[in-house]
Amino acid sequence: MYEKGKTPFKIKVVEPIKWNTREERQKIMEEAHFCQAYIPAEKIPINLSTDSGVTAMSQEQWAGMMLGDESYFGCKNWFNLEKSVQDFTGYKYVLPTHQGRAAENIVCTTLIKKGDTVLANAHYGSTEGHARRLGANPVNLYTVEALRPELSVDFKGNIDIDKLKKAIKEIGSKDISFLNMVLENNFTAGQPVSMANLREASRIAHENGIKVVIDSARVPENAYIIKEKEPGYKDKSIREICHEIFSYGDLMHMSAKKSGLVNIGGLIATNDKDLYDKMQDLLLMFEGFVTYGGLAGRDLEALAIGINEGLEYDYLAYRVGQVEYFGELLRDRGVPIYEPPGGHAIYVDASRVYPHIPREEFVAQALVVQTYIESGVMGGESPSSLGFSRTDPKTGKLTPCPFELVRFCIPRRVYTDSQIEYAADGIKAAMDKGKSVKGLRFKWRPKSEFSGIFFYQLERLP
Repeated sequence: MYEKGKTPFKIKVVEPIKWNTREERQKIMEEAHFCQAYIPAEKIPINLSTDSGVTAMSQEQWAGMMLGDESYFGCKNWFNLEKSVQDFTGYKYVLPTHQGRAAENIVCTTLIKKGDTVLANAHYGSTEGHARRLGANPVNLYTVEALRPELSVDFKGNIDIDKLKKAIKEIGSKDISFLNMVLENNFTAGQPVSMANLREASRIAHENGIKVVIDSARVPENAYIIKEKEPGYKDKSIREICHEIFSYGDLMHMSAKKSGLVNIGGLIATNDKDLYDKMQDLLLMFEGFVTYGGLAGRDLEALAIGINEGLEYDYLAYRVGQVEYFGELLRDRGVPIYEPPGGHAIYVDASRVYPHIPREEFVAQALVVQTYIESGVMGGESPSSLGFSRTDPKTGKLTPCPFELVRFCIPRRVYTDSQIEYAADGIKAAMDKGKSVKGLRFKWRPKSEFSGIFFYQLERLP
């Protein structure tokens, strides 16, 4: 387990932070229409809005980038990446992509038929967007425990097995494109999935002829938590646990900008040659040749190295431990968080921070805004009613988001514990503003529900 002070690296290169005043941040937020997507990154001193693509790379990765072979066909860096992915997943066939959404696009376009249903422990926004774009209905089958942020039990990212059986029976397996298992489950506050749950869900799906897709952006963190908390895995290595995870799937896709420890990149892997051939055609059309997939040779090399670094036990103990430490700091300050902490972020329960603001006044975004104004710390409302309420395609009715959470992600190998402590103080300062914080309403929003996750214009309610 992680012990404060026992960070498994030392700082070699630093990036300056430009601090601003509370008055300046108030003006910045108002000029951005209370939407962080319109704020220049340099105006955000501590940015915890995402853990995607914001990793600090290692000296080995930077050195590897100097060995980038930019040949169009068969560059040497591709073969290094292929081996890293094969060793990580146990899958034979590998396709590189420029990032996770490109990988999702290829997987979804290959597997989804119009009118189908896609089942999941809980889809995240981009996968759900691809499913809807292709005319499918994405359905989340999270457990009852997952809907209770205050309940501290392990593996709240699990799929509800009874709901899975019922859905297959009611929908019919021929009309289900695939079972999407997200590890960790980003929608339910970054909660891990147990091996027992994945194993049983996979068995049920395969018995019914349904393919299993593993969204693998944060599989190493999930594997670490399995090792620490699930009986029977204490003496297994992270690689062994990852191999078992992937043995229950038919293919995996990954936004490597998370646990791949790189700033750009994605991938797909499978043992299904038929699927590989179909996905390869789409890669050739939209990403590039199969040995670079939209990435430069130097990026392939950084990813080949990063995948292996991301599986190191000491790194993962530090990584998950820093998240747990952040959760402990917030608890000590009386800030209500989604329990227990997962492996990549702390999710603050905005409804309990500002109980006077109703969900239709975007209470989660109100907390995002106030935290930035008070401290310069940026989180992201996710999931909440602002970006994750959905219109049912069959009934036309709005399905409200079950959560009002603000996600404070910890970028990998970026911030020190003292900066995490500062962030906890900033969130507490925003909470202490209490009833003086008002809700928000739309001035403008895009027609696309998916674009609405990122772009909108809001104003304060009087």
